[in-house]
Amino acid sequence: MIQSIDYYAVAPPLVLALTAGLVLLLDAFLPRRPYVRTALGAVTLAGVIGALAVVISQAVRAGDPLRTFCVPEGLLGSPQAAIGAIVPPVAEPTAPTAAVAPCSFVVDDFTLVFAGLALFAGIVVVLLSATELSSGDIPVGEWYFLLLCTLAGAVALPASRDLIMLVVALELVSLPVFALTALRRYDGRSSEAAVKLFLVSVVSTAVMLFGVSLLYGTTGTVYLDRIAHVLRQGVSAATGLGPGSGGAGTAYESSLRIGYDLPAVVTVAVVLVIAGFAFKIAAVPFHAWAGDVYQGAPIPVAALLSVVSKATGFAGLILVLVVALGGQGATWVPLIAILAALTMTVGNLLAMRQRHAVRLLAWSSVAQSGYILAPLGIRNDEAMNASVAYLVFYAAMNLGAFAVVTLVSRRSGGGELDDYRGLALQRPAAGLALAFFLICLAGLPPGLAGLFAKIVVFRELLGGGGGWLAVVMALNTVVGLYYYVAWVVRIFTPVPVLTPVSATGSAMTGGGATGSAVAGGTATGGVMTGSAVAGDVVVGGVRTDGRGAGWIPATAAIAVAAIVAIAFSVAPQLVLDLVPSGLIAVG
Repeated sequence: MIQSIDYYAVAPPLVLALTAGLVLLLDAFLPRRPYVRTALGAVTLAGVIGALAVVISQAVRAGDPLRTFCVPEGLLGSPQAAIGAIVPPVAEPTAPTAAVAPCSFVVDDFTLVFAGLALFAGIVVVLLSATELSSGDIPVGEWYFLLLCTLAGAVALPASRDLIMLVVALELVSLPVFALTALRRYDGRSSEAAVKLFLVSVVSTAVMLFGVSLLYGTTGTVYLDRIAHVLRQGVSAATGLGPGSGGAGTAYESSLRIGYDLPAVVTVAVVLVIAGFAFKIAAVPFHAWAGDVYQGAPIPVAALLSVVSKATGFAGLILVLVVALGGQGATWVPLIAILAALTMTVGNLLAMRQRHAVRLLAWSSVAQSGYILAPLGIRNDEAMNASVAYLVFYAAMNLGAFAVVTLVSRRSGGGELDDYRGLALQRPAAGLALAFFLICLAGLPPGLAGLFAKIVVFRELLGGGGGWLAVVMALNTVVGLYYYVAWVVRIFTPVPVLTPVSATGSAMTGGGATGSAVAGGTATGGVMTGSAVAGDVVVGGVRTDGRGAGWIPATAAIAVAAIVAIAFSVAPQLVLDLVPSGLIAVG
């Protein structure tokens, strides 16, 4: 019996994997020339766009969801079998209808939405990577290889319909990010961020695997739909052993009840799985790593963590909760509601205290995770769609904000919020774009994308009996306005005009520098941002030491994110149409 493979179904991750191998080979055999960096970036971008084209072709295709890696009919056991090692070999009645063979990989609407989201984010991150790599202090081939591996896992995970593939895909997303974070050589902050991310991810994986092992031990299967089937029925139905089974059957049933009828074990499994995914999405109280990791990582990696990694974590969490543990809603719905309320509150309170742009976006991302979790905190089958819709809106807005931060940090060298003072006057396009993305995240006009995202969530909460959670979300939305609007105000606040100042040594006179100048640094026409070292010149707030290189890819990334965010603001129905009811097909 041979398991057939539908290569069209697995084409998107396969294209990304083949592109990753090609990038690694090209990096190994091409000569070390300046054009190689651009060539590898172009090959990576082409691979991501090619995978996205396949996803689009699958989306417009009519017919049933694509399935592959299915159990052959000859090996398909009874869907009523559970805890196989304990179940005695008894004759089972033939079922009047054939059971659907469980499959490990299913391409349905849910898969297509998350795969498209991950690949769109991948395009933006590849463009930002070109800017980050322009300085030449990061190995290009390894960077793009690891990035493609992460995207391959992000595309494969939403299609996963068994626990083993779910965990493998999730780790394929997580493991390359450790190396990406630490690839900036001789940077202590990046190394520290990589170690923190590694330790947190290892702990979260261990916790989640413990919960997964308990689910497998209590159900005897790794397939999500069959787990749900087993958990919905009692011990008699699960084993086929009824009162008339005879003495031997009664003995087996008695022993099985001891091992099977353990609701506490299922509850522990649910809690552990939720805790494992909560680490991945930086939900409170598993959020402490976010600020330091986002700030220490290269900005494209921070963008990857805030969108691709977060979306992957939510995809896995939704699959496990809705498909496998839908019948255990009484256990996990209150937990998710509490996690959502804590996450949005703590994230907003921490963001209010930040003075660094990336750290503010990090804690803002934590608060946004709370908004995405909120619809899952009510007992409503349609609530999942609101979470997915909010995630799609959020991705475009957050990627745009990170793109502008990348451009500004490369050109001015500063990362503090005060470094953005007067940005709209010095560089109008970048300033207006960042202001638009922040207004979108705040949910204010003209950033209607964020407003519609919040309306979708509020509607589900109020319609599903989550009034108290809607009140908490409304209060947090008001709190979030403070730091978003404060940043926007800085963008439009003029910079004080100062007379030219020269500095020798480690001190400056005139009070116009927010950084430090060392041995010959010069600031003219405004406030010096960041720190200047021997011979650097800052004119009009822009360095002339080569840090402004690579601005074209960052500008392209801003344009891509802005076009999508504007489209979502003008026609939010585009997102709502992408998220139809009945997203997930049974495996």
